[in-house]
Amino acid sequence: MRVQRKGPLLSFVIVVGNPKVASRTRGVAEVVSSALQGCVPGAEDHLVIDLADVARELFDPNSSKVEGLLATVAASDLLLVASPTYKASYTGLLKAFFDRYGNNALAGTVAVPLMTGAAPVHALAVELHLRPLLVELGASVPTRGLYIVEQQFDALHVVIEPWVEVAAPLISRALTPRPSATEGSR
Repeated sequence: MRVQRKGPLLSFVIVVGNPKVASRTRGVAEVVSSALQGCVPGAEDHLVIDLADVARELFDPNSSKVEGLLATVAASDLLLVASPTYKASYTGLLKAFFDRYGNNALAGTVAVPLMTGAAPVHALAVELHLRPLLVELGASVPTRGLYIVEQQFDALHVVIEPWVEVAAPLISRALTPRPSATEGSR
């Protein structure tokens, strides 16, 4: 069952699928998160789930820690999923985490896919691999994903600001509850 938010604050969660603790991908995700927080009403704070911290537990079906993280992600309003590009796709660590969900487990969650990579040759990986994973799990993905190459890490604002300018209104609209047909006719 989906947890409904109360009040203007959003449950904003970042999942980082880099196998390295405190990775550069996490750093990029934090910068993207900060940019979104400034433009998406209610997204004042976020929780970071760095899967490298629980990598050993991901294949333990009895791990209460992983189950708690899965519940937190499923209950989030806004989800930023970040992965480095490995073999032209997202990491196995990220896949192992999301494989623990059943169909439509992320229904009601607005998701933003983010990937980092060494070269622009894999820029479509975010749209061809990560977006479909999130959609398969029922998440709404209202905007294009963001792909950032390592050469851009020193000037992230140059890439992130134009993306946020387009993406933030779409994300905000997707997060805004719409009145049901019966509510609108009253």
